[in-house]
Amino acid sequence: MSDLWAALCLVLVIEGLILFAAPDVWKRAAAQLQALPPQTLRRAGAAMLAVGLLALYFVRGA
Repeated sequence: MSDLWAALCLVLVIEGLILFAAPDVWKRAAAQLQALPPQTLRRAGAAMLAVGLLALYFVRGA
C-alpha cells in the first residue's frame, strides 16, 4: 500500500513541476482539451491507462 501512496505523491510532484515551470503552456493545453469531443478524451485516457499498466508490469519485474 505504501507503493501506491508513493506513486500518487510522484504524480503530484510531476503535475506541480509542470504547473511551476510552464503555467502558460499548461493553460493552452487545458483549453485545447476542452475543444476535444468526450470520445476522443476517453480513447486517449484508455491508451494512457494501458501504457501505464504495461509499463508498471515491466518495471515491477514481470
